[in-house]
Amino acid sequence: MKQHEVTQIQPLLDGKGCVNEPGWARSLVWQYDRKKIKAPKYRIKEWDYYLITNDHFGAAFTISDLGYLGMISVSVLDFDNTWHHTETVLVPLTMGRLRLGSHSDYGNANFQNRRVHLKYSMVFDRRKIQCHFKSFKDGQDLNAEIWLLQKPAESMCIATPWPDKPKAFYYNQKINCLPASGCIRLGEEQWRFKPEDAMGVLDWGRGVWTYDNIWYWGTGSGRIDGVPFGINVGYGFSDRTSASENVIFYDGKIHKLSDVTLCIPQDMDGNELYTERWQILSSDERLEGDFIPIFDRSAKTDMKIIMTDQHQVFGRFTGKAVLDDGKVLDIKDFLCAVEVVHNKY
Repeated sequence: MKQHEVTQIQPLLDGKGCVNEPGWARSLVWQYDRKKIKAPKYRIKEWDYYLITNDHFGAAFTISDLGYLGMISVSVLDFDNTWHHTETVLVPLTMGRLRLGSHSDYGNANFQNRRVHLKYSMVFDRRKIQCHFKSFKDGQDLNAEIWLLQKPAESMCIATPWPDKPKAFYYNQKINCLPASGCIRLGEEQWRFKPEDAMGVLDWGRGVWTYDNIWYWGTGSGRIDGVPFGINVGYGFSDRTSASENVIFYDGKIHKLSDVTLCIPQDMDGNELYTERWQILSSDERLEGDFIPIFDRSAKTDMKIIMTDQHQVFGRFTGKAVLDDGKVLDIKDFLCAVEVVHNKY
């Protein structure tokens, strides 16, 4: 696979609404301007997704504007007790009204209705997540305040079109290894994140998608021998002939990988067995190992015209990662999430 690294700051789209220079980058070198998109408002997708984990529990927060539908979602994840719960609020015909930012550095976003208040804000070098969700589970309210420290570091950025729809594009940034602190309360229960053992990732995305898509994504953030370490793998979504989004994060630097495959076991009829042992393999043999699932946070909605079938599987990865200088990292029971999502919307 060609790995074209883009280093020049430039507009994301040209005058025709096509990606100026497809490829990958270590920061948001492409300047996103919603006004330059040559597509109807209902086709534009914008999302800010945070996932925060330690070895025992986690939480996820989503504010997304999918054009004709907004989605506000919160998940609590208990890895020790193999328990998880998600609540989602849908908002019709948002079409940009959620006012998600043009750059992740301006990470402010706010949604509030009668049931949920979810707010993201930037405070100097920290990202703050605040959430109040009424009747989140069994009539109990959820309250959360989480801080993520963003030290100067490289991130995974990619901008790619669709081969048959050049005005459709995928613009995405993954900021991994954000030390996390804060607390989640659900009724009498409480989960507390501490920066020495908890980290977060921001999945920041903007784009215009085609109608029917399947994507594969894997992410993890933690430490190996005290050094910040993370992975991001992804494929199946848009034209990746210019670059992949497969990287290793290590001590604030990106180490680029070639093609990566999430090998999902299947039964005799070809059905995926999401809770069985997976393999994660890169074509350059720089990321290899086994993924042992803890649970599958699955969800399916089928309204004929709009359909989503999601499997986000949390588990532990054991294997090896090879850095650009040839250094081999031994990885054992590293908590991460891998997902397969099929959307029609």
